Order: sequence, then structure tokens, then C-alpha cells
Amino acid sequence: MLNISKQKVHDKVHAQFELHSLNTLHTPRSAVILKRWLTGIGLVLLAILFLPWQQNINGKGEISALTPADRPQNIQNIIAGRIEQWLAREGDFVEKGDTLLIISEIKDDYFDKNLAFRLQEQLTAKKAALESYHVKIKALENQIVALRQNQVYSYQKAQNKVKQNQAKVISDSTDIIAEQVQANIAQIRYDRGEDQYKNGGIVSLSELESRKMKLQETKAKLVSVQNKLLVSRQELINARIELNSVNADYAEKISKAESDKSSAMSSLAAGEYELSQLQNKISNVNFRLGQYVVRAPQDGYVVKALKAGIGETIKEGESICTLQPYLPDMAVELYVKAMDVPLIQEGREVRLQFEGWPALVFSGWPSTSVGTFGGTVKVIDRINSKSGDYRMLVVPKKGDDPWPKQLRMGSGVAGWVMLDNVPVWYELWRQLNAFPANLKSEPEEKKPEKKEEKK
Repeated sequence: MLNISKQKVHDKVHAQFELHSLNTLHTPRSAVILKRWLTGIGLVLLAILFLPWQQNINGKGEISALTPADRPQNIQNIIAGRIEQWLAREGDFVEKGDTLLIISEIKDDYFDKNLAFRLQEQLTAKKAALESYHVKIKALENQIVALRQNQVYSYQKAQNKVKQNQAKVISDSTDIIAEQVQANIAQIRYDRGEDQYKNGGIVSLSELESRKMKLQETKAKLVSVQNKLLVSRQELINARIELNSVNADYAEKISKAESDKSSAMSSLAAGEYELSQLQNKISNVNFRLGQYVVRAPQDGYVVKALKAGIGETIKEGESICTLQPYLPDMAVELYVKAMDVPLIQEGREVRLQFEGWPALVFSGWPSTSVGTFGGTVKVIDRINSKSGDYRMLVVPKKGDDPWPKQLRMGSGVAGWVMLDNVPVWYELWRQLNAFPANLKSEPEEKKPEKKEEKK
């Protein structure tokens, strides 16, 4: 019993001490507040993970112009020359056609100030020479026509002469036959008279002598007619030779005239070629005279002079100064990685941050960003740049805040091409795994419409 009482006393004392320690050991108030804050922050972060996040593709670039005509251009001279006078300064505003500088000639072929006048005199002389060739060709053509007509007449004349000689030969042949008959008759009478004179003297000696004389006359006449026939035949041969030579003679004359005509036409062609060259040279000289004054091709500002000194020579096509066109159609050249190009299509919204304009950017929440400006993808290059990135041209977005008027060509730009909305947790998971942004559907490329050709 004594042991039991001692045990109860001991337990009672122990319980008193235990309650006292629990009362002295309590949680500090600061720890409770920290716990509540951590719990609240954790709940907020958890809620943020389920908020919508707009995926985007970032890139960097610079300010440019949409059309090539609005981009900075180097003014070049067409001809070589020596700078005589600068009429524009760097920073000056010039209008289209204003004189920038004046140059002088450096080629000895164009030193003569009266070169255009002298070339005009040569042109007048060459035209007169060509006119004389035309007259000569016309005269030769008339000569050829006359020779052909004379050839016909001469040939007909020679034919008529041949026919006349043929008729004369026929006539002489007929006369020979007749004279031959007369000679035969005279021979027969003479032979008969000679027989009669020898046999009986029926024919007297005087009659026989008369018949002998008659026979000699007929033979002489026959010989004369035969000689005449020989002459007629010779004349016929000569007429035929003349007939045959008519075509040959006129062919030679006509060939010579045609040869002279061909030579004249060749000279005319060579003269026309020289005339064309001379006219071309005159046009080139007149055009060159107008190139001694270098003018502004469009309205803009003279940015930088690339050639400075008076008396400095410049080559053909060498850049003289840089001109920034006035009021360019602003655009942004934005460069993105090749892996992101398939996700971008024309018309996508872009948020832009220009250098020199302070901005607070939340790329996934563009509505909460401050200091950014809206843009729209206008052009996506079909080939990559030297760095491997692809260039896009971004133009101002309609209905958004206008871009600052103080923007200058070449200023740096940061941009974000806005895609579709996803939860924040998904975007964190994608970024940790280096996955590309996702799209609801694959962008379809529309076939461009064919532009009508200008007539």
C-alpha cells in the first residue's frame, strides 16, 4: 500500500510539471504570419499556373521601309568626272530634281565644247553623201532599163537584117539558076552553030561569033551573080554573128551597170551604218552633257557625302552621297530563327519595343505591357539571311497606337510574334523541354494572285 501511494504522488507531480512545459512552449506570431503568407503565395502561384498565356516568338531587328524606294539609297553618277561644286550639305532637305553637285569632263574625247555642233555638221555631210548615192542608184536603174530596151530593139534589128540577107541569098540563088539556064542555052546554041558551021555552013561565021559572044556574056553574068551570091552569103553570116553578139554585148553592159548599182548600194548601206553611228554618238554626247549636273532622284534628306573634295575625280557608277527619302512607309525588319518560321504566317500580330522608348513587357500578356506598339506581319522572306535567320517585314497595326514619329532608319527593335493562348503551366513545361510553340491548325499558304501586266 505504501508503494502504491508513492507511485500516485509521483504521477501527480509529473503531470503538473508536464502541463507547465506545454504552457511555456507555444508558436511565435511571426511564424504564423509567415505561414499564412507562404500559403497565400502558393495558392496565387498555383492559380497563376492555370491562367491563359499567349505564346509568342521573339526576334530582333531594325527599322526599315516597306518599299525599296523608301529605303536609304546611294546617289551615283552615270559618267566619270571631276567635282567642281557642291550645292547640297549633309542634313539638307532636297526636292526631286534639285542639284546636288556639278562635275566636269575628264575624258579627252569630250573636251571640245563644240563637239555636238561638229558632229551635227558631219551628220549633214553624211546625209548629202547618202542622197548622192540614192541619185546614182536611180540613174543606174534607169540605165539598166534603157539597156534592156535597147537590147530588145537591137536584137530585133539584127533579126531583120538576117532575114533581109536570107532573102537576098535566096534571090541571088534564083538569079544564078536563071543565069545558069541562060548560059546552058547559049552554050547549046554555040555548040549547034559551031557544028552547023563546020558541016555545011548553014550558020555564018558572024552568026557563030555572035553566039560565042552571047555565051561569054551569059557566063560572065553567071559568074557575077555567083560572086554576088557569095557576098550575100557572107553578109548573112555577118548578120547572124551580129545577131548572136547583140545579147552578149548588152549582157556585158547590163552586168557592168548592175555591178555599179551593187557597189553604190553597198556604199549606201555603209553610209547608213555610219549615219546611224553618228546619230547614236550625237545622242550620247547630248545625254552626256546633261549628266554634268547630279540631281536628287526624289524628295529626301542628304545623310552623308561619300565624296568630299572639290577637284576630286569620281568613277562611273561611284556612290557620291546617301539620300534618305522623305516620309517613308515605315516597316520593321524582324529576324526570327528558322525553327519558328513555319509557325508564322502573314497577318499575325506583333508587339514591338523600339530602342529609346521605355517599356514594361510581359510577352505572354500583351494587354498588361506598357510602352510597346502593335504591328502586323506583312512579308516573310523565302530564303534565309547570312546569319541563318529569316527576315520578316512588319507594318503598323491598324487600330493600334501609331508608331512614334521620331523613329529613324536603322534603330533597333525587339519584337514578339503573338500566337495562340495556352495555360501558364503548359508554357513552363514547353520551355523546360525546349519544345516549339503549338498551333491549333497548320498555317495554310495561299496561292498569290497574278498581277495584271501593265500595258
